[in-house]
Amino acid sequence: MTDKLKVGIVGGTGMVGQRFVQLLDQHPWFEVTVIAASAGSAGKTYEESVQGRWKLSSAIPEGVKNIIVQDASKVEEVAAHVDFIFCAVDMKKDEIKALEEAYAKTGTPVISNNSAHRWTPDVPMVIPEINPGHLQVIAAQRKRLGTSSGFIAVKPNCSIQSYVPALHALLDFKPRTVVASTYQAISGAGKNFTDWPDMLDNVIPYIGGEEEKSEQEPLRIWGSVINDQIVKATAPLITTQCIRVPVTDGHLATVFVDFENKPSKEEILERWLNFKGRPQELGLPSAPKQFITYFAEENRPQTKLDRDIERGMGVSVGRLREDSIYDYKFVGLSHNTLRGAAGGAVLIAELLKAEGYIQAK
Repeated sequence: MTDKLKVGIVGGTGMVGQRFVQLLDQHPWFEVTVIAASAGSAGKTYEESVQGRWKLSSAIPEGVKNIIVQDASKVEEVAAHVDFIFCAVDMKKDEIKALEEAYAKTGTPVISNNSAHRWTPDVPMVIPEINPGHLQVIAAQRKRLGTSSGFIAVKPNCSIQSYVPALHALLDFKPRTVVASTYQAISGAGKNFTDWPDMLDNVIPYIGGEEEKSEQEPLRIWGSVINDQIVKATAPLITTQCIRVPVTDGHLATVFVDFENKPSKEEILERWLNFKGRPQELGLPSAPKQFITYFAEENRPQTKLDRDIERGMGVSVGRLREDSIYDYKFVGLSHNTLRGAAGGAVLIAELLKAEGYIQAK
């Protein structure tokens, strides 16, 4: 008998769901026992349900090929066979909210890759190295939902992880104004080049809703827990542009920043090199040993070369230099479907288990 926690992946046939399947194969703490999706996929084996639309370069893990896909809307049936779930469904926001709360009310923790609950006041939106303290609102959320063990926790937008960790390490210097442009891979839209031939040799200077998320979600990450809810920070002022580029995986950001107390370049590099968070302290299985890696080369980080650093869970930074208008400018890079999506959610689940929020039913 295994002592691993039993995991369900709700929305397991899409690109992010496939990443969950890949990452959880042979995970030391977690074992996939249930995969759920739309009614159209229910009743098929997982291998049959993704036939012709498996988007990853690695093969489907043997351990899940013959799992019979369940109907995600049959909440009680799915919840009865798992200790917690990852949710990566493609539905309308109100439908996602209702579905995730329904799972939580069965006493099942929900770690969500979706944006639906990112602004629910008592739902923690977490980058584990940055704001693990926000998990304390789970107690209030459980009371609201009427459950002693269920809850919802969410990961933030994938693109902000290309620059928020680098800025977070410098918060002591009080950044005032941030200008960031993100150059985002097509997998962020759940696509590859076969699905989206129009992206070949092309750049699209618009991603719906992305700029609002990129400007506001960092403030919630840096917010405070007040009266059992998360209140967003009021600074720094952030403005962004978000652009789709012909890259498979990896979101790159160019960042300009002003500080109230301008640090030296040496101070910035020292903060990046030595920054550690709760996942590193706990030695969590998916945690990068070096969270932020700085490249001194003028032409790094590069998306193709550096997106997989620390198994795709690290953040790369480079080209730090003083600017003629702002104090400094730099380039950041993160893997959008690993650190930014499924991998980030797995790390959240590991943190929740280590801190006692997720237990076997």
